[in-house]
Amino acid sequence: MAGEPQDDCLFCKIVAGHVPATIVRETETTVAFRDINPQAPTHVLVIPKAHYKNAAELAAAEPVLAADVLREAQSVADEEKLESYRVVFNTGAGAGQTVWHAHAHVLGGRGLQWPPG
Repeated sequence: MAGEPQDDCLFCKIVAGHVPATIVRETETTVAFRDINPQAPTHVLVIPKAHYKNAAELAAAEPVLAADVLREAQSVADEEKLESYRVVFNTGAGAGQTVWHAHAHVLGGRGLQWPPG
């Protein structure tokens, strides 16, 4: 069921404390942790504690929780002292999504080109 933790989900396991992660922020509704394969000097993932397979599903089901994820992305950028940064939601395998739990990538600390590759 949407919103419920999934036994086979890596990010649900991080939320539950069953898989280690370098957590940089945690709220009642979100967890932010460093990406294990960083694409920039700062690369932090912000996830909702509730399981939704992608950002669109999250926004449709729980818009307040989607806003919490975006608010935490800003908080991460502030704590990391990023003057410029990018927030990315990959949706679907063709866009690069590899973990089927909604998550925002907060990327910064270097120049980021447009369009992204």
